[in-house]
Amino acid sequence: MVDFLAENNLCGQAVLRIVSRGNAIIAELLRLSEFIPAVFRLKDKSDQQKYGDIICDFSYFKGPEYYDSKLEAKPDLQDLDDEFRENNLEILSRFYLAFESVHKYIVDLTRYLDDLYEGVYIQQTLETVLLNEDGKQLLYPYRVLFVCPVPIPCPVCVSSAARSSADSNLDDICKLLRSTGYSSQSGAKRPANYPESYFQRVPISSTFISMVIGRLRSDDIYNQVSAYPLPEHRSTALANQAAMLYVCLYFIPSILQTQQAKMREIVDKYFPDNWVISVYMGITVNLVEAWEPYKAAKIALNYTLDSANIREQASRYSVSMEGLRPQIQQLLKEGFLREEIILDNVPKLLNCLRDCNVSIRWLMLHTADSAYDPNNKRLRQIKDQVINDSKYNPKILFQVLLDTAQFEFTLKEMFKKMLSEKQLKWESYRAEGSERMTELAEVFSGVKPLTRVEKNENLQAWFREISKQIESLNYEDSTAAGRKTVQLIQALVEVQEFHQLESNLQVCQFLADTRKFLHQMIRTINIKEEVLITMQIVGDLSYAWQIIDSFTSIMQESIRVNPSMVTKLRATFLKLASALDLPLLRINQANSPDLLSVSQFYSGELVTYVRKVLQIIPESMFTSLAKIIKLQIHAIMEVPTRLDKDKLKDYLYILDLLFCSSFSRVAKLTHAISIFTEGILMMKTTLVGIIKVDPKQLLEDGIRKELVRRVAYALHKGLIFNPKAKTSELMPKLKEMAATMDGFYRSFEYIQDYVSIYGLKIWQEEVSRIINYNVEQECNSFLRTKIQDWQSVYQSTHIPIPKFPAVDESATFIGRLCREILRITDPKATCYMDQLNTWYDLKTHQEVTNNRLFSEIQDTLGTFGLNGLDRLLCFMMVKELQNFLSVFQKTILRDKAMVDVFKAMLSAVNPVKGIVANASKGYANAVAKTQKIWGPYLESIMKVGQMQILRQQIANELNYSCKFDSKHLAAALENLNKSLLADIEAHYQDPSLPYPKEDNNLLYEITASLEAAGIHNPLNKIYITTKRLPYFPIVNFLFIIAQLPKLQYSKNQGMTCRKATDPVDWSPLVLGLLTLLKQFHSRYTEQFLALIGQFIRSIMEQCTSQKIPDMPSDVVGALMFLEDYVRYTKLPRKVAEAHVPSFIFDEFRTVL
Repeated sequence: MVDFLAENNLCGQAVLRIVSRGNAIIAELLRLSEFIPAVFRLKDKSDQQKYGDIICDFSYFKGPEYYDSKLEAKPDLQDLDDEFRENNLEILSRFYLAFESVHKYIVDLTRYLDDLYEGVYIQQTLETVLLNEDGKQLLYPYRVLFVCPVPIPCPVCVSSAARSSADSNLDDICKLLRSTGYSSQSGAKRPANYPESYFQRVPISSTFISMVIGRLRSDDIYNQVSAYPLPEHRSTALANQAAMLYVCLYFIPSILQTQQAKMREIVDKYFPDNWVISVYMGITVNLVEAWEPYKAAKIALNYTLDSANIREQASRYSVSMEGLRPQIQQLLKEGFLREEIILDNVPKLLNCLRDCNVSIRWLMLHTADSAYDPNNKRLRQIKDQVINDSKYNPKILFQVLLDTAQFEFTLKEMFKKMLSEKQLKWESYRAEGSERMTELAEVFSGVKPLTRVEKNENLQAWFREISKQIESLNYEDSTAAGRKTVQLIQALVEVQEFHQLESNLQVCQFLADTRKFLHQMIRTINIKEEVLITMQIVGDLSYAWQIIDSFTSIMQESIRVNPSMVTKLRATFLKLASALDLPLLRINQANSPDLLSVSQFYSGELVTYVRKVLQIIPESMFTSLAKIIKLQIHAIMEVPTRLDKDKLKDYLYILDLLFCSSFSRVAKLTHAISIFTEGILMMKTTLVGIIKVDPKQLLEDGIRKELVRRVAYALHKGLIFNPKAKTSELMPKLKEMAATMDGFYRSFEYIQDYVSIYGLKIWQEEVSRIINYNVEQECNSFLRTKIQDWQSVYQSTHIPIPKFPAVDESATFIGRLCREILRITDPKATCYMDQLNTWYDLKTHQEVTNNRLFSEIQDTLGTFGLNGLDRLLCFMMVKELQNFLSVFQKTILRDKAMVDVFKAMLSAVNPVKGIVANASKGYANAVAKTQKIWGPYLESIMKVGQMQILRQQIANELNYSCKFDSKHLAAALENLNKSLLADIEAHYQDPSLPYPKEDNNLLYEITASLEAAGIHNPLNKIYITTKRLPYFPIVNFLFIIAQLPKLQYSKNQGMTCRKATDPVDWSPLVLGLLTLLKQFHSRYTEQFLALIGQFIRSIMEQCTSQKIPDMPSDVVGALMFLEDYVRYTKLPRKVAEAHVPSFIFDEFRTVL
């Protein structure tokens, strides 16, 4: 008959593909459960208020029209729903595909069973499949349903379905996955008829499930009983089968409820000594709780749960642990496990391995916290009894697990080596034995001299024949060779007795050596692969995939006390990696493309756990490091470069008194760090699943992770400001933070040589990553489509940057820093002196801050911090400009009275080259009529101007530090920038000349580098895209002349505010208006400048005609605006003189 899993067996291949897909679905569901967007949990009040109306539970499907009409009625909700869709569509689509695959899996499985019933597969029926060894293993594919209720909130299911494309299976998918009401939270009440009602959603033949349960009750489906010959190990041998039976019984709940005989049989066979089972990859179930609602099951299990039985089982495993611990430690002694010991004691060693693994399994499962609900009194009593009667000590259990894993690993490696060398060694023993016999034949021929050995032709012929017999032994026919080898050994014993050869010691030695070689041949031929298979079965640790986490603290404490413990942990991790065989076996057999992704998921999970355990080493190193830094800063002074001779004695006394103990402590702490490093490096490069774990890389990643955690926490706690403080906390906190960061930097500089890492490289990479990630998260509040953690280029799975709860409107420390700077430099409360780069308080005239602030930020956060701050200011500016334009369009342009004023003003000033009649009155009337709109207008303009000033200061600081720290880089960037600009200008003059193509990233990359080096002008940037706006130049013109009366000119201070109660800061005003105009077509700027020029000419004309000798203050302000405009934009002076005659500028300079 054709092999059931052969490629040409359609029946076997079909069910194999289905089972393979089931295992892949489980992996995908487990993977996705870790990527549920936080917003779906609605734990945060702000999330509840914001998204409560658009995130629904399964009630959505009862009346989708109601929810849809609710969205359509409110444009804001619709906009929020669109934004929500944009941000979560990708992950929701993946969730929906996973749910759809579960439904498709059920449909395909049902169709396969129908095909079996209908005889689609020739010579195959349900009965024949269940008789086949592989067939009956594969026809238990419903495990995916049990794992399906991973902790995925129902809003995710609803949102993924509601936001997916129209699908004919949508209703079926929702019915299959709708909420059951079950909650895994401690103390949650179990819904009635759960989980059988959930399993009834799957249309399945009762005949099929009855036959499957029948096979599970009677057969050894996985053939594991042979690996556990002792009767007391039977329940462990049948553990996988018991888990299958547990799930299948829910398809026929009547067995659990009423059929006591069947349940008694099941419990007696599978659960006579255990009541906590592992269903799949460490998912545990306590039968006491699971079978509580079912009468027959509960009665049957009562015999197992009898107090005397629990005591007997717990005591048995307690005694077993006490005996096994010294036995394992003896086997692990250096040099004890040798090849001959293993070959002579294979059964004993396997029995020891079985006892250890069975004891560890029972104790780990039956003492696991996850298996017992603390709110259930009976479960608490059972657990307490198990712990007391077994004298359970988690540290001892963990030690036995470590020793067992090490013993198992050593035994496996030695056996693999012996198996690989088996034929070679057997043939070498055969050759040695044959040579010995040939030599003896030559001795008895009389040719080869040997003391007191007479010539004997019969013995000569006999030994030669024996040599030929040994030479003829065939390795391939091991059975015949073994039988013949035993006969040859017997013949050699007899020849020694019958021919009185004992008297010749040399001949006896030859015979003894030959017998020894023949014995070795028998032992070697008995090295079978079955032993390795048995060890693999017995050593299964998949049941502890989740429970092992409860031992993490014990592992870490052991490593902290003895770093060399890592070598034993390596064996434990490899033992745990054997759990990967369970989900991957069928996927591999089916040649499924899912093999790589599923392998990566489970391997990644295990490697993550390995990293978590070994993270104690970097943590301990940093703890020691903190002490070292404290000593270096406070206890150890630097030796002066110069010292007076008469003070040398006193200095040496102080050095001896204070420093020696400090140096000694530093040396001890440094040695401890070296020991930790040595400990982790003792763990050799290991293949965990399909991921290679390099201990050196593991150490570096651990150090990076601990550094990131500590630095991120320090930045979070250190940069929290009180906005109500009388004097700003900004500078003191920046200085304090700079000292903290310097401590981290110095510690890394100190540690790098002792742990063999590139300290500066790691420091720069991780600090830049922390800052860039926080900037990215802060900028998310300005983006419609957010960048999720799993999409971020700065976030990492292995070296995660921690997220902290927000303490104010800012999401991160960089936002708090930026908003604190904006608060203390607010144009409504301060006045910026451009010549001094300083802000002064409007009321007290005291200095608030100056450009030294940015040097302090540079010292604290480095170039990355300043650059990040600059990026954040850009986003804030974009938001402010967008809000401004929105207000302009919705408020100003929709106000008919305002538009009429603008129209009238436009007709009054045309032509712009001319002079406005009765200028003072005309302009004053227009300003008076538009006065109500200038308040918010001024606020927006000054906010933009304030941010531009900050951006200029940041650019100056970045450029200064770049030229100071890396002058060659600064020069190279400047020259490259000039060259590129020259080439681009040349291309526009002559299009035949080269220009960077669209797919060329040069301009984009060079821009990032130039901004990081401060080689850019923030005023020349285009921040937003704009459309044509009517009346824009005239509105801005009226705005600027409306602000001029609020300002006055001072020779020492320039343009300043007249009244502190009506604040207008000149520099933010000019820069804000300049930036706003820059966002539009240049003709708007030209029209705006022409209107200002006309204003100056008209007022001056009026003053001349009225013989007013002094230049009006408004004209001075307008001229100052033109002067500053030309200066900031670095345009030629003729731009201003095109609108204002030069003689007016000459007179203006005399006023200055």
